[in-house]
Amino acid sequence: MAEEHPPGPPRTVVFDLGEVLVPSAGLERRLAGSLGVTEADLRAAYWAHRPRHDLGGPPREYWAEVFGTLGLDPDPDRLDAAERLDVTFWSTPAPASSILIADLARSGARLAVLSNAPRGLAAAVRAAAWSSPFARLLFSADVGVAKPSADIYRRADTEFRTTPEQVLFFDDRPENVRAAVAHGWEAHVWSGAAAARRLLRERTLLA
Repeated sequence: MAEEHPPGPPRTVVFDLGEVLVPSAGLERRLAGSLGVTEADLRAAYWAHRPRHDLGGPPREYWAEVFGTLGLDPDPDRLDAAERLDVTFWSTPAPASSILIADLARSGARLAVLSNAPRGLAAAVRAAAWSSPFARLLFSADVGVAKPSADIYRRADTEFRTTPEQVLFFDDRPENVRAAVAHGWEAHVWSGAAAARRLLRERTLLA
């Protein structure tokens, strides 16, 4: 899915994190295995409580809710272990994403991240070596607002020091793309690094 875009190449390329730079394949299996529950039960509990976590709620509070839904004892050590596994997984980009980021940086593109993500994950991404080419990183937990709220795109322009016509954005969720387009960004539903690379070449942002 691609939306109409303004004339001239955008100056800042903005990526979502989960399911864009970092695919989710394997996360539910690993978490379920570590907790001794089924993937289906883990998936339901994990995502049911995620929105408040992404808005900056305390990690132990989130995992205690997940454990409660799963009927598990909320032992603090197990809560912390689940948090570490989750943060490590979501802060590790796919190889194809890492190559794309490096190529964009070499081409001189200005890069940013806009993601619905909790505080622990935001901190891990900021500390990771792979995020160093990014000029700005904005997470929902930073501002207490999540996509697709119109407010987060306005806040992102302030943080990124952009005007809407200067942004090209990739996100895996159509509703987030629609909200970004309504704000004035050129936005596309992510369909893989290869497709993104083709589009970025068309926009002369990548050699």
